[in-house]
Amino acid sequence: MSFRMASLATSTMNQLQNQMDMIAHNLANSNTTGYKERQAQFSNILSQQINNLTPADQAGPRRTPDGIREGIGAQLGATHVNTGIGAIQETNRELDVALLQENHFFQVQAEHNGQQEVQYTRDGSFYLQPIGNGQNMMLVTKDGLPVLGENGAAIQFSGNNVQQLHINENGNIIVQRAGQNEVVGTLAISEAILPRSLEAVGDNQFRIPENVELNDVIQAAQAEANMLQSGALETANVNMQDQMTQLINAQRSYQMNARSVTMSDQMQGLISQLR
Repeated sequence: MSFRMASLATSTMNQLQNQMDMIAHNLANSNTTGYKERQAQFSNILSQQINNLTPADQAGPRRTPDGIREGIGAQLGATHVNTGIGAIQETNRELDVALLQENHFFQVQAEHNGQQEVQYTRDGSFYLQPIGNGQNMMLVTKDGLPVLGENGAAIQFSGNNVQQLHINENGNIIVQRAGQNEVVGTLAISEAILPRSLEAVGDNQFRIPENVELNDVIQAAQAEANMLQSGALETANVNMQDQMTQLINAQRSYQMNARSVTMSDQMQGLISQLR
């Protein structure tokens, strides 16, 4: 019995440690632009029912199910991403843009396992990077990844005689040359139909998992008003109070299970002495 108690507590402690690591990750990214909070969901590893009642016992009035139900611990059943919108912070920077609709993402070109693919992010802090002989410019993320336009290609344009550049509320990149405005590209915005199916790959980006159809998870966002806010960024949607509460509860559960292991060791030592 004491060995089973220690086994249950040990398996649960490992999963609680994973939850605390996830909470620490959320807290560490509380100031990351466009970061989405991770949430843990627990489930029983295995449960079984022991029928220890005779037919005569089962004949009487009983509101609870018959028998004894027991499991062998808990596991981290799933990790969900909270796609709620974070607070919008105005920066007045020309290349900063915030998504105002939930489950909307920018498209970037990234590498995964040596292959180029489209990944998705809510971080709208963009920059310009010279390419070729320096005459052309490309719109990139803060990590240098190309930002994709509606045509599926990286947004590139001539850097000659550029007087001013900004992104408007429709996602158009507008360049001013000699007093004339020119639209040099439009941001591609995607909408996640099943946001929980997206796979987090680090650097505040998501991808479509292997063996999953693209159209089942994500589609092109429908053009509508109030999709973007230029000169602003979306902050992380991490609720510090909730995270600290979850951390305290997880630590208390961990301590309780650790105490169970200690008690199990003491019981086994007592049994050995009696022998």
